[in-house]
Amino acid sequence: MNFEIVKMRAEHIPEIARLEAECFSQPWSENALSEELKNENSHFLAAVSDRVLGYIGVQEICGEAYITNVAVFGEYRKEGIGRKLLNEACSGAKERGCEFITLEVRESNSAAIALYESEGFEKAGVRKNFYSSPTENGIIYTKNFIK
Repeated sequence: MNFEIVKMRAEHIPEIARLEAECFSQPWSENALSEELKNENSHFLAAVSDRVLGYIGVQEICGEAYITNVAVFGEYRKEGIGRKLLNEACSGAKERGCEFITLEVRESNSAAIALYESEGFEKAGVRKNFYSSPTENGIIYTKNFIK
């Protein structure tokens, strides 16, 4: 599949908001996503072809990077889009001087966990009952850039 990774732009937001609603029990609104375009600590990327296929959001502060969300439309999963988004986000954070990047994932999301582990993320902890609708633990994964 041909696609490219670009910085999220205003024209991507309606599709990304639709993707959020498809994937998450507490989706970000178009307004919340729009605010990230103005946030100098946010680095949101979109995978696009003739439309948005997926996206990733990263917030950085004091040399730490936090992945807010990663999502790919269901019909485009298993095409390497999530992996490419993750790699681009990690590369960007490292280039901007971050020492590590971290995220939380639902403990039942075995596909995402397999991706993160295959890309060098290591389990760093558990947030009990972190997610709602349904209530579920969040597993913290971190990838260190400085060894």
